[in-house]
Amino acid sequence: MALDFPDAPADQEQYEGFVYSSATGAWRVRRDPAVALQTFDYLVIGGGGGGGQGGTLNISGGGGAGGYQCSVTGENSGGGFSAAPKLLLASGNSLTVSIGAGGTTPGYVGTPGTSSYLGAIYGLGGGAAAYQDDRKGGLGGSGGGSANNVSVFGAGVVGQGFNGAFHTAGQNGCGGGGASGTPTTYRNGGPGVTSSITGSAVGRAGGGAGYYPGTGTATDGGGNTYTSGTVNTGGGCGGGTIGRNGGSGIVILKYPDTITLTIGPGLTSSTTSAGGFKVTEFTAGEDTVSY
Repeated sequence: MALDFPDAPADQEQYEGFVYSSATGAWRVRRDPAVALQTFDYLVIGGGGGGGQGGTLNISGGGGAGGYQCSVTGENSGGGFSAAPKLLLASGNSLTVSIGAGGTTPGYVGTPGTSSYLGAIYGLGGGAAAYQDDRKGGLGGSGGGSANNVSVFGAGVVGQGFNGAFHTAGQNGCGGGGASGTPTTYRNGGPGVTSSITGSAVGRAGGGAGYYPGTGTATDGGGNTYTSGTVNTGGGCGGGTIGRNGGSGIVILKYPDTITLTIGPGLTSSTTSAGGFKVTEFTAGEDTVSY
């Protein structure tokens, strides 16, 4: 069926997907301008794993670090992966940002961390630490440290983090996995990843240290023995006779300073500017973000 175009149309008049040009005296298919996409760099880290109490023999592992996703060119994501693809967002579109909590210690068995996310980009919560009767570390972004004489590790998720440690020679509390590695010494926490997205090099998402026999150490936000993971690093908890909490996660965005974000009231955030860019750090809550 032929289209019945209007008689004597005005210049740029539209009809059924066509537009009229008085300069040519003809109708043409309307071609809408392409939607402009803005590029954002990001860092997304889940909450670190919590730990249980040490039990009768005081043996407890360290919590696994939260999963780690980073798009900064030349830096790494978790699990030994290179930088993730950058975020492209159209003006007027929104996405949801959520900050994962660290795992807790409600009793002998700790809980895993909660995932953080930026739209469909996730940093998974870290695995819970084992205690003497729990034995196997928990699954998570990075795996929790195992406890006692076992040959099973808490598994990390591919592209997020590494496995926790285990030890088969006697009664041992082992370290949790970090975003960039499994513990090299079984009681210590696994290393995290360093990013300069804020303008300064900061290590985050380290695994927590295990406890017994003796104490372990941790870096990059992971808790040393008897210490919780550092807030907003996704660090795993340290082991001890009393359970500790994992560190909460974080979401960071870096974007041109010509852009102003609209941030929902459910998010806690702060923004700084330098070198032609803004950096917004989201440290708690959940809500939408747009520009």
